[in-house]
Amino acid sequence: MCVQRLTVTIIARNEADRIGAAIQSVDFADEVLVVDSGSTDDTIDVARSLGARVIETDWPGYREQKNRAMGWATYDWVLGLDADERVNSELAAAITEVLRSPQAAGYEMSRLGHWMGAEIHHGTWRPDRAIRLFDRRFGRWTGGSVHELVEVDGPVHRVAGELVHHPYRDLEEQLQSIQRYAQLFVDDARQDGVRARWWDVVFRPFFHLFKALVLRAGIRDGIRGWCLAALGATHVMLKWGMLYLAQDEP
Repeated sequence: MCVQRLTVTIIARNEADRIGAAIQSVDFADEVLVVDSGSTDDTIDVARSLGARVIETDWPGYREQKNRAMGWATYDWVLGLDADERVNSELAAAITEVLRSPQAAGYEMSRLGHWMGAEIHHGTWRPDRAIRLFDRRFGRWTGGSVHELVEVDGPVHRVAGELVHHPYRDLEEQLQSIQRYAQLFVDDARQDGVRARWWDVVFRPFFHLFKALVLRAGIRDGIRGWCLAALGATHVMLKWGMLYLAQDEP
């Protein structure tokens, strides 16, 4: 099989401070495509200054936007990257090697999160693996409004290296994300006919704490591990509580 050319797709809105590092980390790609949904900062200018192709459009949701980007890519092999992620050197080398002669329809990679200035190696943030490199002729973005993922028709292999992830600029942004994702969960749940019981609101947060701190050894990340476990439990309580309160509404 001949060497495959690669498009990196990035969906963005108001990511001027982060998208440059994301684009620069994939300088091995044949094309970087940024799909922008109404940025009011310099996201578009930064992306274009680094050689990215930019398409401006509306916002249909995470899954739909990523499928749009995949469809607008010039090449069949696509790497789905977020603006808050960077490809480290080991992963860049692994992707380059894979594209010389792909042996699978999709490739799974690991993601390493950073929080409050440090890497997070335990808790519910690890292991964090997902298919991001795939042949779009055999793959697509699926899932709900939150936590979209790639599914492929065919074999999946794993590549070495890390996607370095900086999900939040600060705690305020994280708290806003918790509320936003909780509402998206409620919208999806109501559409799918999922109902919350009182025990979901009461016990699921405690199970999250146990899973994050004990089963996933989040306690080994020190105070950061405790804080992330608590924030995760807050998110679990909020989304199930919001669903419980909203499900009797017309």
